Amino acid sequence: MVTDPTAELRAEVDRLVDAARSGDRAAFDELVRRTYVDTYTLAMRLTANEEDARDVAQDAYLRAWRGIGRFRGEAQFSTWMYRITANCAATYLGRRSRHRHDVLDEAVPVADPRTDHDPQLRADASDLRNRLARALDDLPPRLRAVVVLRDVYDLPHEAIAAELGISESAAKVRLHRARRKLREDLFPLPSAAGRDRDEEDARAV
Repeated sequence: MVTDPTAELRAEVDRLVDAARSGDRAAFDELVRRTYVDTYTLAMRLTANEEDARDVAQDAYLRAWRGIGRFRGEAQFSTWMYRITANCAATYLGRRSRHRHDVLDEAVPVADPRTDHDPQLRADASDLRNRLARALDDLPPRLRAVVVLRDVYDLPHEAIAAELGISESAAKVRLHRARRKLREDLFPLPSAAGRDRDEEDARAV
């Protein structure tokens, strides 16, 4: 009989969750070990800063430990952590925006075999990554969360809405506005067209 490794892994995570809900700290520590990379990666995508991402991930697991008793298993533990991490990032970035400076760390290098032997293309690709990182960092936290969950993690609108505690229509509106803002920052439109779009956004609910 062929076993399903994915099913076995899910069953083991469920067992750890049950134990953690009963107050077993060692079981929760094992859940942290198994999910930390995904949690940190999401925090990094949302904050665009390694130190901030570590703070957000730490806060997310503290909240998860305090709330594990209320976790009913209606979604996977990893999905629950996505939502907590996104909320922690939004809170963290909301606080940080009050003391914001225009400082951007070096973007995480991304391998691109098509540009390895062309210095100009490599420089152009690096510049685009830096501009995209700046544009993402400039998005309001609630818009950044939606675009990262959709375009980086490929979550459906329904899942994004559930994780962020908003309606599906609100998730779609936020995604549309986030993508538009990114396009306008990366590829500015003539001022007249930009004003028209600003007025349209101002009317959006």
